[in-house]
Amino acid sequence: MKPSNFSRFKSNYYGKLDKLPLIGLSGKVSRIVGMTIEAIGPDASIGDLCGIKLKDGNTALCEMVGFSDNKTLLMPFDEINGLYVGAPVKKLDKKVSLKADQSILGHVLDGIGRPMDSSGAIFKDEIPIYSPPPNPLIRKKIEQPLSVGVRAIDGLLTLGKGQRIAIMAGSGVGKSTLLGMIARNTEADINVIGLIGERGREVREFIERDLGEEGLKKSVVLVSTSDQPALVRVKALYTATAISEYFRDKGYNVLLMVDSLTRWAMAQREIGLSIGEPPATRGYTPSVFGNLPKVLERAGNSDKGTMTAIYTVLVEADDMNDPIGDTVRGIVDGHIVLSRKMADAGHYPAIELLGSVSRLMSSVVDSAHLKAGRVVKEIISTYREAKDLIEVGAYKSGMNKKIDVAISEINSINSFLKQEVDEREDFKTIKEKLLQISKRCSV
Repeated sequence: MKPSNFSRFKSNYYGKLDKLPLIGLSGKVSRIVGMTIEAIGPDASIGDLCGIKLKDGNTALCEMVGFSDNKTLLMPFDEINGLYVGAPVKKLDKKVSLKADQSILGHVLDGIGRPMDSSGAIFKDEIPIYSPPPNPLIRKKIEQPLSVGVRAIDGLLTLGKGQRIAIMAGSGVGKSTLLGMIARNTEADINVIGLIGERGREVREFIERDLGEEGLKKSVVLVSTSDQPALVRVKALYTATAISEYFRDKGYNVLLMVDSLTRWAMAQREIGLSIGEPPATRGYTPSVFGNLPKVLERAGNSDKGTMTAIYTVLVEADDMNDPIGDTVRGIVDGHIVLSRKMADAGHYPAIELLGSVSRLMSSVVDSAHLKAGRVVKEIISTYREAKDLIEVGAYKSGMNKKIDVAISEINSINSFLKQEVDEREDFKTIKEKLLQISKRCSV
């Protein structure tokens, strides 16, 4: 063959061969331990998706999570009834991603972004669920307050646009109800709500009762219930964060709410222990503490929009210093503590102001507002310190001027801090009420 003819042959046929899809290598299941599936092959890397053919003909979607003794370790996104040793495993040549666009608002999605409602909606923009945080040198500074319509927060724990804060409480103290109030009342453009490890019966209650029709219209809700595989619960946090980033980078003011980080950490621990990670503090694996700052740092402002994040932490036995609570508190920009004692007394929202702090409040409110908040907190503290003396009748009026003021104003302060679930007030009104209370409390 002449050189010129060979060149044309190479151009025509080799070029076509280069464009043909490669045949994916397959493997087979060799061992099943709990929710971890060991397989011989395929040639996949960490994070790759694989499909396992079940006996009933269905395909279970799995992700490559590790390696052990030249075997690949897989964890499923779906139920694996009908899985058997020798089941074929095929690499799918893709990683987990999701689709989103403006029409995603008002929809309820599962942990990896698939619509759960009956709308059959299809979204067009494909986005990865993993991405690096914004460059710290181009982040917008947090200088503007974000009103959430809750008097105790807007008045005394004011949040800034782009702030990350944790709501810390035991079970049954009102975390979900408070999130619903914030979602309905906030001035943010878009809410992204991740319900991770929730009880199945509470999902519809949260959407219809706590969030309501008004809140759902400007929200995206991601649901991963406690009965779902650990991998789906873990991905739900990344999916919610990715959707928030998508809207933030379009210039919106986004509010991300996650309930709860503790259940996410438990799911991550389950995966870590299954693939052989050593347990560390209270059984949590090192990957839990390594991944927390990676995903929490993705929240905040970019050079285009803002992304405020509120994470709930379900503390064990009301211990605010449990490993997850302590770690999260060291990463975020403040924390709100909910008190079981206050909840039992019928004080809702049960926010323990003296144990809570917004580290950015001084950056987003004026000096008069900041001073008023400090005065009110001081009066609350004064009353609590003297409460025992007051209740047993050992304190006589006139003995201490500050205590006298605390006794006269504590009821008005508590009325300001208590708020009905469907009650809403704007930031300006809340500030004016706080300033009036502060003026009366000044000693």
